[in-house]
Amino acid sequence: MLPKQNRLKARQDFTTVYQKGIRLNRFALGLRAYRHVVQPQALQPLRVGISISTKVSKRAVVRNRIKRQLRSILRQLLPRLENGWDVVIVVYPNALQCDYPEFLQQLKQLLAQTEILHGD
Repeated sequence: MLPKQNRLKARQDFTTVYQKGIRLNRFALGLRAYRHVVQPQALQPLRVGISISTKVSKRAVVRNRIKRQLRSILRQLLPRLENGWDVVIVVYPNALQCDYPEFLQQLKQLLAQTEILHGD
């Protein structure tokens, strides 16, 4: 699991990211990101939510496996991610064809493109 401070949970937070955030897509993943506008010394920690619908798979076991893989990747990348962002990772049906290294590559590309991920 991600630390509690790094989880995006409230419906209103997801809605804000969808309405005001930037949007990028890859083969199996999409990324929506919204940067908080506050003073630099009062930055909130990065918060991440994962959105995966039943269109990806009708089976909860499959959807939960994908979410666990993505959370594992995020936990690994967390020290290199910039604070002050709310991020929603959207999983597309093509994700069924991907494995862990492909998710890692796509997520790194999306986070680097939005300048949330630093260094490599």
